[in-house]
Amino acid sequence: MDQILAEYGVLLSEVDDWFRRCVASAGTRIRCSEGCSECCRGLFDITLLDAAYLKAGFHQLDECTKASVHDRCRSRVDGLCKMWPEFAPPYILNYRPEDDWDLLMPDDDETPCPLLGGDGACLVYPYRPMTCRLHGIPLVDLSGEVLHDEWCTHNFIGENPLGDSRLQGGHSAIFSREVQLLRRFSDELLGRTFFELDTFIPTALLLDFERYDWKSFADWLGRHLPDAR
Repeated sequence: MDQILAEYGVLLSEVDDWFRRCVASAGTRIRCSEGCSECCRGLFDITLLDAAYLKAGFHQLDECTKASVHDRCRSRVDGLCKMWPEFAPPYILNYRPEDDWDLLMPDDDETPCPLLGGDGACLVYPYRPMTCRLHGIPLVDLSGEVLHDEWCTHNFIGENPLGDSRLQGGHSAIFSREVQLLRRFSDELLGRTFFELDTFIPTALLLDFERYDWKSFADWLGRHLPDAR
C-alpha cells in the first residue's frame, strides 16, 4: 500500500509541475495560487486512492486540529445521510447511478471544505486530491483534445485560453496511470479489482482504512456494482 501511495505522490507532483508551467507562461492571466480558497466550496467526488493519500496528510496534523476537522466532517455527513439514509462507511458513491450524486452535490452549495484553516489555506496542501490540483485551468491534452473546457472565472478574463498550446499537458497519460494505480490499490485493499471507487473529502477523513472490513465490503459492492470490476 505504501508503495502505491508513493507512486501516486509522484504522479500528483507531475500534475503540479504542469500547473506551475501554465502559471509561468500565463503570468497574471492565472490568479490561482496556494492560499486561494474561493473554489474550495461544496462537495465533489474524489477517488478512494485520493482519500487514502489525503488521510496520510491528515494524520500529520496536531490532535486539536484533527478533532476540529472531524467535527466539521461529521456535521457534513449528517446532512448527507438525511438525503441518502443508507450512506454509511466506507461512504462509496458508486453503488448508485451518477445522476443520484447530484442530490448530494448541488451547484449552489457554498459550504467551505472542512480542511480549510482559519487563514483560508488548505491544512494538507501537499496531500490534496488530484482534482484540486487540476481545477482552475482548462484541460487540453498534448494531442490537442479538450478534456475539460471550463476554467475559474478569475483566470483568463475576457479571453478564451483553449487555443493556447502552452497550457497543454499530458493529461490522458496521467489519467491512464491514475486508473492503473486505483486498480492496484483496490486489489490490495479490497482483495479484488474495481475500476471506480469514489467518495467525498469529508467522508474520506472519517474513514478508518486500517480497521474497516474492506473484504466484506468488496463482496457487497461486487453484488451491487458488477460492471465496476
